Amino acid sequence: MGAVGLARLDVSQGLRAPGFFLVPRAYCYRCEFRQTYPDCDLLCTDYIRTAIKEETSGRVAGIVLEPIQGWAGSVVPPDGWIQRIRAICDEFGILMMADEVLTCMARTGRMFAMQHWNTVPDVMTLGKGFGNGFPVTAMLVADQYKEIIEKISASTSYGGNPMACAAALASIEVIEEEDLCARASHLGGILLEEMECMAARHPIIGEVRGVGCLLGIELVKDKGTREPFEKAGQLVYQKAFRKGLAWIPAGHILRMSPPMIMEDDMAMKGLGIIEEAIYETERELGY
Repeated sequence: MGAVGLARLDVSQGLRAPGFFLVPRAYCYRCEFRQTYPDCDLLCTDYIRTAIKEETSGRVAGIVLEPIQGWAGSVVPPDGWIQRIRAICDEFGILMMADEVLTCMARTGRMFAMQHWNTVPDVMTLGKGFGNGFPVTAMLVADQYKEIIEKISASTSYGGNPMACAAALASIEVIEEEDLCARASHLGGILLEEMECMAARHPIIGEVRGVGCLLGIELVKDKGTREPFEKAGQLVYQKAFRKGLAWIPAGHILRMSPPMIMEDDMAMKGLGIIEEAIYETERELGY
């Protein structure tokens, strides 16, 4: 219930648990405050401070965030947003909790995505790439809180599984030995460069974005209105899948998280299949 309370909910999912508050995230392409970065001076972070003072008791346990949103569409925050939230947490004595289950272990070109903003959270969760497919996760806390964790004996029935620990250790060793952070950064760089060229060629591509091997293409009905194009997203996914590209649908946003060890030509071939699917979708929908 607590975890569900952190997510954006609709009526069908029930009510948010008491004590949980949701504030707008920095999503510059779809700013909920109708502002433009950097002229906005990160107004969304000022709203967080206002919400703490006016909507809560002021005794906030933690602010939980994904450094880069995954399922919501590979949304990368603007420079300064993470640092400003860190400052707010320090000001009010709030724990900064980073969900890096998706973004950890070189996925974004750094071992942890928070490193892109030189920010250290108080609590961090890891998963997915942490075990290279093996079902293992971890929760890390800053040094000043380790004694508290020991006192409350936080654990799970399968916590500390020896095989899981071995898988995680082996994964870390390979990432370091093969410098996969640099590999992910390089691969993401060439893909994003080509994606920007694609955006200029296609009327239904509103924005392309990403860091390292966590990328996204947002499809819109019109670049001026930026209305999400769900139908186009469905068609592009289906057409690309039939051409041999395996990926996970996410509405009108084409989410991509290619293997960090993928060769450049294979990655570009995959992106080429996506562009073919976009061309076919545009023709089918009359663009």
